[in-house]
Amino acid sequence: MIKLSAVIITYNEEEHLEKCLSSLAGIADEIIVVDSFSTDRTPEICKAFNVTFIQHAFEGYIEQKNYAVSLASNNYILSLDGDEALSEPLKTSILKVKESWQFDGYCCNRLNNYCGQWIKHSDWYPDKKLRLFKKDSGEWKGINPHDSYKLKKGLKPGKLKGDLLHWIYRDYSDHNQKVERFSTIAAGAYYKLGKKSSIWKIIYRPAWAFFKAYFLRLGFLDGLNGFVICVQTYNATFFKYVKLYRLWKLKS
Repeated sequence: MIKLSAVIITYNEEEHLEKCLSSLAGIADEIIVVDSFSTDRTPEICKAFNVTFIQHAFEGYIEQKNYAVSLASNNYILSLDGDEALSEPLKTSILKVKESWQFDGYCCNRLNNYCGQWIKHSDWYPDKKLRLFKKDSGEWKGINPHDSYKLKKGLKPGKLKGDLLHWIYRDYSDHNQKVERFSTIAAGAYYKLGKKSSIWKIIYRPAWAFFKAYFLRLGFLDGLNGFVICVQTYNATFFKYVKLYRLWKLKS
């Protein structure tokens, strides 16, 4: 059976971290937590679980995750966030893969918990993620704060049964704050890449994002929270392009 390293990035994750670490019992042969100098109980929780705890200044989600992978001593990696945990079916799937590894990486669906409700539609499910992979088979890429692990050209992923559980927002206020923060990060990342905004993009992109999530991807089936999520999808897209537009205006 192969040896598996679980790598986790954290910052003030005391609310869900115990669930995350507990779910790795019997699955991971090594657990490495890369923490961005948390000010809550995150370090104490990690100490109780006897993980390898390393503090590292936050450089970006993509950069932080690639750094965490580089610290693993095993050649097979399971990458999680501190607010995620393995479901029982997903644990079973991973144990089977450990006995007989066949692909270069493995994807699973992520099931998001929003204000106490598991969300089954819109852009939030199936929220496909590649989190189990061979070391050096690829790297974390994307545009912050949206990261994903990309396998090298020619390598193929398999599919795991079971969901990766994710506690995303505890209440509407938390969601509002994250939309504000993430739209600022995204606008800055787009600006660095030379991407530009326009009045047309500010109008069209948010409207399309809402329509796609609420109607085409059946967000309305999740009731009120499904509607709220799709409205926030609109808001996040709107603010990203407004902030990007302003960044270019300030430069000119």
